[in-house]
Amino acid sequence: MLRLIKSKFFIVMTVTILMLVVIGVTSSRVSQLNWLNNIISVPLSPVQKFFSYSSQKIEGGFGYFKDVKQVKNENEELKNKISLLEKENRELLRYRVENKELREVLDLKDQFNDYEMVGANVIAKDPGNWFGIFRIDRGGKDGIKSAEGMYYPVINNRGLIGVVLNSDIISSKVVSIIDPGSSVSAIISKTRHQVIVKGDLSLKEKGFCKMDLIPLDADIAVGDTVETSGIGGIFPKGILIGKVKRVMQSGNELGRYAIIEPSVDFKRLEEVFVLKNKTNINEAGSMEK
Repeated sequence: MLRLIKSKFFIVMTVTILMLVVIGVTSSRVSQLNWLNNIISVPLSPVQKFFSYSSQKIEGGFGYFKDVKQVKNENEELKNKISLLEKENRELLRYRVENKELREVLDLKDQFNDYEMVGANVIAKDPGNWFGIFRIDRGGKDGIKSAEGMYYPVINNRGLIGVVLNSDIISSKVVSIIDPGSSVSAIISKTRHQVIVKGDLSLKEKGFCKMDLIPLDADIAVGDTVETSGIGGIFPKGILIGKVKRVMQSGNELGRYAIIEPSVDFKRLEEVFVLKNKTNINEAGSMEK
C-alpha cells in the first residue's frame, strides 16, 4: 500500500481529483472557499495560458490548411475559366479570319463576274518547300477540262497563283507563277507600263519571281505592286501578282529586271479558286449541242 501511495501515478490522480473537487465547490460566487480557488488558479494560470495558446495555434493550423485547400480549389476554377476563355478567344479569332476571307472571296466574285469560281483543295505537290507545281481535287467532272484554248487561272483571296496545266476526271495539275515554266503578261500598277513576270530557276527556292522587259522610261521602285494586264486572254485584268522587292541592272547597261515577291504565300497553299470563263463555257456547251 505504501508503495502505491508513493507512485507517481497515484499522486497525479490524487491531485487531479482534489482539483476537480475544489473547482466544483468553488464554482459558485457565494462560496466561502473562493480563496482556495484563487490559491489553486494562480499557480495554474501559466499552464492554462499555455494550453489556451496551444489550442489557438492548433486551431489556426487547421484553419491554415483549410484555407490552402480553398485557395487550391479556387486556383483550379480560375485555370478552368482561363482555359475556356482562351478557347473562346481562339474560336473568335478563327471566325474573324474566316469572315475576312469570306468578304474577300465575295469581293473576288464581284471583281470577276464574267467567271465562275470553283473552290478546290490542294491534295499533292512536287517535292520541295515551295508549291511550284501541285495538284487540286477538281477536274473534268467539275467542268475543268484539258482542251485547246481552254485556260483556267488559279487564284486565292491574296492574288494570282497560276494556271491549270492539265486535268483528269477528278483532279487538275496547276503550274504556279514561281515555276520556271510560267509567264504572265503584267503591268506596273503605279505607271501602267507593261512587263512580263515569269518564274526563274534561281529565284524559285526563295519563292520569288522575275519581272522582265521593263521599259526604259518606267519609274519603278521597291514596293511598287504588279498585277495582271489582261493581255493574252489567259488571265483576267487586275489580279494582284506581288510587289517589287529589288530592282536589278542586267548585263546590258540599258536593261533592267526586278525581283518580285508574290502576294500569295507559296509555302502554305491549302485552298484555291479556279476561274472558269463563262463565255468559254457557254461556247463549249453550244458546240457540244
